Amino acid sequence: QVQLVESGGGLVQPGGSLRLSCAASGSIFSIYAMGWYRQAPGKQQRELVAAITSGGSTNYADSVKGRFTISRGKAKNTVYLQMNSLKPEDTAVYYCMVTVAGTLSDYWGQGTQVTVSS
Repeated sequence: QVQLVESGGGLVQPGGSLRLSCAASGSIFSIYAMGWYRQAPGKQQRELVAAITSGGSTNYADSVKGRFTISRGKAKNTVYLQMNSLKPEDTAVYYCMVTVAGTLSDYWGQGTQVTVSS
């Protein structure tokens, strides 16, 4: 089993910044990709915010390009999401996701709330 622990969410004013962290542990031999998804209030589906592969390739939602940056830690089982210039529409529960190499199984964190409001 794989466990993901997220941290860093909270309440921030528009224009502010937050940094989310996610650490994976458990039966992980190799990670194919790590990413962040979010589910906004009233929406049923989670949307991809940003993802990064083991090779360092990144992918961002158009709505966050230029404001958010995803990165891996020195311990390759960690991933960060630096969020700058936050907007009220960024308010959501943010979920960390890991795709394990080989089986390409996905594992999810419990989610962390990000609220952007004045």
